[in-house]
Amino acid sequence: MKRFWKEVTVVAEDGGWGIALDGRPVRTPQRASLAVASPALAEAIAGEWRGVGETIDPAAMPMTGLANAAIDLAAPDVAAFAVPIAAYAESDLFCYRDARDAALQTEQAAAWNPLLAWAEERYGIEFALTQGVLPVDQPAATITALHDAVFAQDAWGITALTPPVTIGGSLVAGLALLENAFDADTLWKAVSLDDLYQERRWGVDGEAQKARAANKRDWDRAARFLTLL
Repeated sequence: MKRFWKEVTVVAEDGGWGIALDGRPVRTPQRASLAVASPALAEAIAGEWRGVGETIDPAAMPMTGLANAAIDLAAPDVAAFAVPIAAYAESDLFCYRDARDAALQTEQAAAWNPLLAWAEERYGIEFALTQGVLPVDQPAATITALHDAVFAQDAWGITALTPPVTIGGSLVAGLALLENAFDADTLWKAVSLDDLYQERRWGVDGEAQKARAANKRDWDRAARFLTLL
């Protein structure tokens, strides 16, 4: 779609804030009103629309995209949207340690144990750890508590939680980001630890670097979205 508007404004709408293009409200792909509860998020979305060149590039409008997802995809059935995220409670990355490399095990423990300790204290749970990739059963109480934490989120929270959990493979990291328990960069380094270790040991893989950079952009965008909610 080509740019057709000159002025972008933030307007009060339905107890929140909407975006208007030359006075006309912006709508989601499902034609719902693009209205948000936070004026800071509304301003960020408006900034993306102001920055559009001759044509719209959705990839350059991440706050708009996440807001659209919250309204169109999550809000109609938040519980259903949350199900695949809650499933990470059973297979969190941080519970799986390398089975052979002692140096990597040491780095994993240093980076991951404090995050698991935070979750254990925060939610009153315990984690089962294992070496290797074979599944390890987490205590039923742990799974229940983490599920409860996910299903307690509204459409906006679960939308913001989805990218970091799916990118990093860790529900603990996602919840820590959501609750601002650790900074986004520390958490990113934790979920990227294995890849970065292998890169240091075996050398750079260009394609892997590109994929990691794309994931980092999505991670940072989700973290920013959280700060704006």
